[in-house]
Amino acid sequence: ELTLQTMVRLFVLYSLNLQRTEEKNLLRMLRRRAKNAKVAIRNIRRDAIDAIKKKGKEDGISEDEVKGYQDDVQKKTDEYIKKIDVAIEEKSNEIMTV
Repeated sequence: ELTLQTMVRLFVLYSLNLQRTEEKNLLRMLRRRAKNAKVAIRNIRRDAIDAIKKKGKEDGISEDEVKGYQDDVQKKTDEYIKKIDVAIEEKSNEIMTV
């Protein structure tokens, strides 16, 4: 025979399990979007570096200057990738502590 107290406990356990499942699904979606954002940033980096190389050849810019511009693009890429990683870590911690 189920008492009211037992039914409440079962409901709470079921609700917690459902909440955890939703949290895990949300985290999966969040990580997938972060991965897609990183891929987009890397594609932009590739296109920028290709454009720098092409412009360097067309305008006769020195290899050192071209390399400097490429390094700048890489630094910006790393900066934005890190921002995504930090945001995902913070959001993951926020979701899992609720």
